[in-house]
Amino acid sequence: MSYPKIPDFQNLSQLIIYYSKYKHEFGAELDGILEKMYSDLNNGLIEIKNLPEYSNADEPSEYSEILKLRPEGPRKMVDSIPIDYDERLKGAFLSRIAGCILGAPVEFHSIDNMKSWAKYNNEVFPPIDYWKTIKQPYEKRYEKSDFIEYTKDGITKVPVDDDLVYTVLNLLLVEKYGIDFTTSDVGDIWKTYLPHACTAEEVALNNIKNGVSADQAAIIDNPYVEWIGADIRSDAFAYIAPGYPEKAAKMAYYDAYLSHRRNGIYGEMFFAAAQSAAFVVDDSIEAIRIGLTEIPKNCQLAKDIRWALDISPNINNYLEARSVVEERFKHMEHAHTNNNACLTVLGLAIGNNDITKVISETVAMGMDNDCTAATAGSIVGAVSSFSKLEEHWYNNFNDTLDTYLIGKNEFKISELLIRFKKQAKIVLK
Repeated sequence: MSYPKIPDFQNLSQLIIYYSKYKHEFGAELDGILEKMYSDLNNGLIEIKNLPEYSNADEPSEYSEILKLRPEGPRKMVDSIPIDYDERLKGAFLSRIAGCILGAPVEFHSIDNMKSWAKYNNEVFPPIDYWKTIKQPYEKRYEKSDFIEYTKDGITKVPVDDDLVYTVLNLLLVEKYGIDFTTSDVGDIWKTYLPHACTAEEVALNNIKNGVSADQAAIIDNPYVEWIGADIRSDAFAYIAPGYPEKAAKMAYYDAYLSHRRNGIYGEMFFAAAQSAAFVVDDSIEAIRIGLTEIPKNCQLAKDIRWALDISPNINNYLEARSVVEERFKHMEHAHTNNNACLTVLGLAIGNNDITKVISETVAMGMDNDCTAATAGSIVGAVSSFSKLEEHWYNNFNDTLDTYLIGKNEFKISELLIRFKKQAKIVLK
């Protein structure tokens, strides 16, 4: 995707601030100048926001239209819960957590920064265990967990992260409203349990709190509708619909619609379907290919995923993966759905069915690497099962997962697994 040349507004605005202060210190009168500049810039923003958005026949946001554009796929691969579901679910969930915690302290860090920190810690890179130490250990994430709680010796339970919070929240959603919930139900569960959010989710949450309908919450003052926030919410629906990618994708659609459109929606549908397939196949890339059958064949995300699959045999490590993705997605935000989805696919291709290698290489690629490693971990964990997950990734969790959900602070991991299975029995009755 080629973006227009966007002027360096950030640097310009900073210079305006600096020069305004400097001129004031030297006695200059600024009356009216700053107000006019701000008004002009705000009017420009309004003009951009009011530009027409052209429809793309290959990228609808309505579910009935999406169904018409899917390629052929298995839709439903099993008639009952897979016999090894418990082991695959445990592998998927714990590997998701491991990838998330490994990536969280270095989220959006550059590769050079991560390599330097590994060298400082006398650790190998890509990392094959949790970080020994991290910068600013007592700075809080999501207003709750200290960063030290994400380190090898600091983990006493699973610390908070939005990737994991949405996994639990979507279980609560299905438990309350059933497997045929609506986007309005998603809005209600968010208002009940979600105290804060980021980017598209923050916009949607604020909109519904201010009385905007759930169906409209994604399209008011929201430039993040194709960012990664929806696809990180996909995994619970796969755990609830193992081997039933069509159903997992359908649930993901109604969840994503609250905050996203077009490729933002497809990201959650795609990964829900891929993770669902991962419960019944023995190869992560096969799961990815099945995931593609639940989104429009010619949407940009599908094209990008097929590109990643095509080049994957020639990609040997995290450096090569990041390099080709940067080249293809020049100037795309590092929290976008499409570029991060490709990194996830390449991490799975590099690591094959080796859980540690998958999450290690994926974190090392950077960008939104707690999200990408969590999703990659979920897929490879379901494919390879719990027995292939090395103990050091989970032995300090103490069966406890922390959240920032309102009135729902901690959960027993073992109990969450039982609750996912209970819902899976309803889907595959």
